[in-house]
Amino acid sequence: MSLRSLFVDFNSYFASVEQHEDPSLRGRPVGVAPVAAETTSLIAASYEAKAFGVGTGTMVREARRRCPGIQIRVARPERYVVWHHRLMEAIDHAIPVGRVGSIDEVACELVGRQRRREVAEEIAQQVKNEVALAAPGGAIRCSIGIAPNDFLAKTASDMKKPDGLTVIELADLPHALHGLELRDLCGIGPSMEARLHEAGITTVAQLTAADKHRLRHAWGGIEGERMWGLLRGAWLPTAPTERGSIGHSHVLGPELRTPVGARAVLKKLLVKAAMRMRREEMLSGAMAVRIRFIGHDQRWERDLAFDPTDDSRELLRLLNGVLDSGNRRHPLPGPANATPLSVSVTLMRLVPRTQSSGSLFAPTQDTRRVDALVDRINNKFGYNKLYFGSMQLALEHDAAPMRIPFNRVPDTDSENEAGHDPLWLQSLNRFKAIAEGEHRRRERGGKGN
Repeated sequence: MSLRSLFVDFNSYFASVEQHEDPSLRGRPVGVAPVAAETTSLIAASYEAKAFGVGTGTMVREARRRCPGIQIRVARPERYVVWHHRLMEAIDHAIPVGRVGSIDEVACELVGRQRRREVAEEIAQQVKNEVALAAPGGAIRCSIGIAPNDFLAKTASDMKKPDGLTVIELADLPHALHGLELRDLCGIGPSMEARLHEAGITTVAQLTAADKHRLRHAWGGIEGERMWGLLRGAWLPTAPTERGSIGHSHVLGPELRTPVGARAVLKKLLVKAAMRMRREEMLSGAMAVRIRFIGHDQRWERDLAFDPTDDSRELLRLLNGVLDSGNRRHPLPGPANATPLSVSVTLMRLVPRTQSSGSLFAPTQDTRRVDALVDRINNKFGYNKLYFGSMQLALEHDAAPMRIPFNRVPDTDSENEAGHDPLWLQSLNRFKAIAEGEHRRRERGGKGN
């Protein structure tokens, strides 16, 4: 009875929700984009679209070229969050929901007799039946992996899609993994793959054969030993972590790829982060600002430390200082005349309000009351009903809408934007990395022609 984890992965989740809510899309190729623009990249594609070589990261206009009949839908994070909760409830009818990894993934722990293979497979089938009851019509499906730990169960869930069921037992290891590529394993991205190659590990077979010391060296720390254990089926629950930062990022739409547009979006992102921070009764003592430009691999970045605060106006003043610290002849720092592609701002060095005396120059009580009043109005009547004038351009173009923060399910009552949800953000962040790479690739290609 080595099986301890049942992992549920919803297939092409965003596109599947669109197909479920609009039956005319079922059986047809569908792509989901963050904004209505031909130059943006898809964040999801249905399996009908994938058959034409369209997938996450494909630019909209390229998707239309490869698949002339594709239907493009603008992402609706609020609906994806609603369905996330419905589907978690459906799973809970079959087995208690354990750790929610993202908006379309969840790991459940098998206990007692559930660890028997035949019982675990019965539970997996019950999960599929409950999903079918919650979303009749067959548009929303899931693949399920069963294994000795969450890492291997997630890996198993990816082996057979869509609507698959794969079981990996201890006796199947490590050979069951040898047909995979390194990047198929959770936690191995492009940079980690490059480090493994430098360590002489180019296949999963070589990875599973490596000893603890070699993996520790490749990972540069204890995570290498952790990977060694996970590959062998060790049950290593994820240790709880404390929040160390609050931030937001956004890939700019074509209409906002100007210095003025980028600054407006940065200010909106900062105010969103400050509002979240106040809701969690935290203060920030540092800020990180990042800007990427089309055709430039190197991003512009600045970090700033300051006395702990949660005041939006003080944080905006600090942001303006960072953006104006470069050449004043250019309204935006970074390469001269470069076109901004994406921006991000992160508040760091978070401390509970009760554990910090703040600064001698901290805002007055009246200032805090204004922040509290603005937050209450926006919570009650909708996000950005009251806002700073410097955010106007970003609001006109609906930039940086609701997102999903990491490691939590969105609180739609208090946030008023599904985009604040960590789970949606998690998925969007994966898209942003792909989209930025695609833009840079196309820019370099254009210069070479």
